Amino acid sequence: MKTKKNNLLTLDQFKDRHYGKSGTAKRDRLEAGYENFKIGVMIHQARLEKGLTQEELAEKVGTTKSYISKIENNIKEARISTLQKIVELGLGGQLQLSIKL
Repeated sequence: MKTKKNNLLTLDQFKDRHYGKSGTAKRDRLEAGYENFKIGVMIHQARLEKGLTQEELAEKVGTTKSYISKIENNIKEARISTLQKIVELGLGGQLQLSIKL
C-alpha cells in the first residue's frame, strides 16, 4: 500500500518558502505588516471586552470613529503616542512595549 507524502508546511516553512528567510526585505515587510495587523486586532478585542463602540472609544481619546476603525482594520498605522492614549484613556489599560535584540 502506497502512502501519500505529507505536503503540510509549518507557518515558518511557508514564510521561508514564499517570503524568504528572516532578515530579507520581503520577509521584513511581511513581519512588519503582521505586527500592525495584530495591534489593530488587540485594540478591537479590548474595545469589545470593555463594551465600547468605536465612536465611544474615539470620544474618550479625542479622535474620530473613522480613525479608530482604520487602526482596527489595519488601514492606518497609529503613532505610539496615539496607541498610548487609546489604551490608557480609552480602554483604561496600560501600554507595554519591549525590544528584542
